[in-house]
Amino acid sequence: MRSSVGVLGLSALLVAGCAAAGGTESGGDSAAAAAVTRAAERAEQAVSLRYRMTGRTPEEGRIKAEAAIGTEPPAMSLKSTVLSGPDKGTGEYRLVGGVLYVGSDEAGADGKHWVRFGAPGTSPSGLKVDTSTAADKVRDNPSHESGFLTAADDLKKAGSDTVDGVRTTHYTGTATLDDIRASYKGDDESVRQRTEKSLAQYEKLGVDELTMDLWTDAEDRTRQLRMQGLGRHGELDLTITFLDFGKPVTVKAPPASDTVDLAKELKKNRG
Repeated sequence: MRSSVGVLGLSALLVAGCAAAGGTESGGDSAAAAAVTRAAERAEQAVSLRYRMTGRTPEEGRIKAEAAIGTEPPAMSLKSTVLSGPDKGTGEYRLVGGVLYVGSDEAGADGKHWVRFGAPGTSPSGLKVDTSTAADKVRDNPSHESGFLTAADDLKKAGSDTVDGVRTTHYTGTATLDDIRASYKGDDESVRQRTEKSLAQYEKLGVDELTMDLWTDAEDRTRQLRMQGLGRHGELDLTITFLDFGKPVTVKAPPASDTVDLAKELKKNRG
């Protein structure tokens, strides 16, 4: 099977880079800072949700993605598509019944499109595969990064807009990664660690400053989040739109006939 690492490169940013909330220091509009902080706190609440992402990254160019995350029981589907370049194609993560599957739109030499890895955060004996990001994805709400905006000295309300049929308030601002990091210095260690993990993804892309736009609804939920910056290899411009909250999420395992079970294959090869 063609490696899904390139196709799912965006997923690494989605998973590990969208997992922080809670900064409270801002030199901008105090009312806007309070509203953004409420949205960040709301994002800490575990909730099933669906969202889509569009834009571009410095490494992969134009991308699109869609995801569904369920909390009870934990379930996740994350499909991302690189629209051009050497990594062009579609890849998908699915978490079903505590088992992680990774798929690609291009079949492998065995004619199958999916690989069964087992529980996320682990890998079959004899094979080193980091699937911990998939476990993070189920625990973390991608709207958590709305908290980054509180670090912006120029944070302000930018008006009102309708996002996917929902009336929202628009906030905007720009902050360096160092400013964002500093805004979390008083938070719990677990939050700071998640923030560092998130910022490391941007640093890996060569991005050191983020221009952010946040749209929140009347219930302080993040309805849309846009992150822009300039990396070593080009522009970062990602927009995440949240489609619904609290609705049941059902994810189906891929057909067994189209799936390679790594544990079984390794056991067979050792035999």
